[in-house]
Amino acid sequence: MSASGWEALAQWGEDATRIERLTGGVANYVWSVRINGQLAVGRLGKRSDEDLQWEAELLQYLDSKGLTVPVAIPTNDGRFFANGLTVMRFMEGGPPETESDWRRVADALRELHLLTQGWPQRPGWKSSIDLLQADSGTKVDLLAMPPDGVARCRAAWARFRGRQTCVVHGNPNSAANVRISADRVALIDWDEAHVDIPDLDLVLPHNAAGLEGEELDFATQASAAWEAAVCWDDDHAISQLAAVRSL
Repeated sequence: MSASGWEALAQWGEDATRIERLTGGVANYVWSVRINGQLAVGRLGKRSDEDLQWEAELLQYLDSKGLTVPVAIPTNDGRFFANGLTVMRFMEGGPPETESDWRRVADALRELHLLTQGWPQRPGWKSSIDLLQADSGTKVDLLAMPPDGVARCRAAWARFRGRQTCVVHGNPNSAANVRISADRVALIDWDEAHVDIPDLDLVLPHNAAGLEGEELDFATQASAAWEAAVCWDDDHAISQLAAVRSL
């Protein structure tokens, strides 16, 4: 991914400019930009057009249903993205801090899950349930993991076989991916969003989703297994796999 890809920003207007690089982007370059005099966020990455179209259409739909999400600002000729670059609406607010804040995040996630039952899978992705049989999907390569670790992850996911699936945000428990204000909860950074079991989104600080007993235990194990598989084998993935119980 070359910074020269930012030349595509001109497709949002002759006066479109980058301002400063934003923290938090790992797989992409993320900058604040100015489009037609308005502050926005530009994201330059390597995802396929099909992948970017899936994300853009999802966020347009969620916005139409009243969720606060960073919808794409179209290019001058009406496209959601150009040469791997997406420009999105800037989301006001700060990170969640209190237990009450996180309960509001849990409410927003449950609304997301309710609105997207039956949504098609993100191109190239596999859900945790798919990975009970499949060995890979986008960022997941189970063949790269220790066989014992794969067996433990699959055992954690298998408890949810047959559950209703929906779009999950994929990483909402990071305060960096949420912007909260007095009247709104904005979920940002949808790079990890895909169709899966909703429980993966509900292991939150302060147990804000109110999971209890076995429900909390199973969700925590499934979430740790997913975190291990999706970013194997960095330090975070190794620590998450260590949290998945042995068979």
